[in-house]
Amino acid sequence: MLLAIDCGNTNTVFSIWDGEQFLCTLRTSTHHSRTADAYFTWYSTLVKHYGIEADITDVVIASTVPRVVFNLRIFADRFFGCRPLVVGKPECLLPVVPRVDEGTVPGPDRLSNAVAAFDRHGGDVVVVDFGTATNFDVVASDGAYVGGIIAPGVNLSLEALHQGAAALPHIDITRPDKVIGTNTVGCIQSGVYWGYSGLIEGLIARIKAEYGMPMKVIGTGGLAPLFDQADVGFDAIEDDLTMHGLTVIHRYNKENGST
Repeated sequence: MLLAIDCGNTNTVFSIWDGEQFLCTLRTSTHHSRTADAYFTWYSTLVKHYGIEADITDVVIASTVPRVVFNLRIFADRFFGCRPLVVGKPECLLPVVPRVDEGTVPGPDRLSNAVAAFDRHGGDVVVVDFGTATNFDVVASDGAYVGGIIAPGVNLSLEALHQGAAALPHIDITRPDKVIGTNTVGCIQSGVYWGYSGLIEGLIARIKAEYGMPMKVIGTGGLAPLFDQADVGFDAIEDDLTMHGLTVIHRYNKENGST
């Protein structure tokens, strides 16, 4: 079985893939100081709790936090006896080479999203990924990642607003019932929710206009369903897009002799 690991700036997700489906998905906060032993204690406890029988033979990793990769490599080697495939490293092959400026290395999560979007939807796709940052990734007709946009994440903006304005409380993002807020919390919720809805809708429109061809728009990440309620233009919502991309990349490397 394959263990797919997606390490973001805020959370790290482990998913077990049996070749046909994900048996379970586990989530923990990202800490660069977490040791291989600590990863395994957490992982094995939850797998046992869910009653999963998983004989892990392969590990694939996408990490936007370089400092955690070392301990994840040790984790894979020590407890599963395998060398993990790390997306973004020279030895990790991609089905189609990204077409970006020379010297640019796209984030491994963005590469995984591009591969997954092409596998499921074909080319000419925009992926909107809600994470610590909100990423817009453009996938060409042949499956190549060709660039995109990085905007501040929703929760990051909320935290910055709270820290930068002493009188404003920290709130959770939600869809307000009306645009015009009649109290402080309502005003913040409206500004963030409808402000980001306008940002998403506007950037999608600009990407399509510049691209010059019809495009599908796929939303992913924890807040994608919430902003889909604002009718920002998503054609589909997929919560496992990055993980699916990791399985496709791993399979491609297996078939082409890289692992």
